Amino acid sequence: MAHANPIQIQKFLKGVDYPANKAALIANAKKLGADDKVCASLDALPDEEFQTPAEVSQAFRGPDDDD
Repeated sequence: MAHANPIQIQKFLKGVDYPANKAALIANAKKLGADDKVCASLDALPDEEFQTPAEVSQAFRGPDDDD
């Protein structure tokens, strides 16, 4: 299954209280009606605490993607 892109995912992270862990991100996304693709993408994130929405997006890009 292809993953959702970070822009799609960010719309389901509105209202998240940061810092937030992966479980909190998934719970918030489900509350806002995220589909299985978005939830699977969030589930693929590392098990860490994210300080900002930008950190979540960066986790999808990976540390080596400096553009």
